[in-house]
Amino acid sequence: MSSTTRLLAAAAVLWGAQSCWAQANALQVRSWAAGCANCHGTLGVAVGSSASLAGASKEDMAKKLLDYKAGTRPATVMHQIAKGYSDEQLQQLADYFSALKK
Repeated sequence: MSSTTRLLAAAAVLWGAQSCWAQANALQVRSWAAGCANCHGTLGVAVGSSASLAGASKEDMAKKLLDYKAGTRPATVMHQIAKGYSDEQLQQLADYFSALKK
């Protein structure tokens, strides 16, 4: 096997691994988001007094989530929930919900 063939094979393996990671990552974010359904509704569409998350501004949502985590935004339970996620995970959740239809 030539060095070029080995290099191409290695690149294909890495590309495949990246593709699997991206899919697993998307599934993980969806799994985290499912925990939000108790208050914010299925797929981020709330029924009742909780805020709907679907279609909201991802920048605004990410800021709110980070503020909850920091304890600088008043909350009943969100400050405790947000502390369970890294800043990157909160950003991923904001990205996920902002992409959903209202």
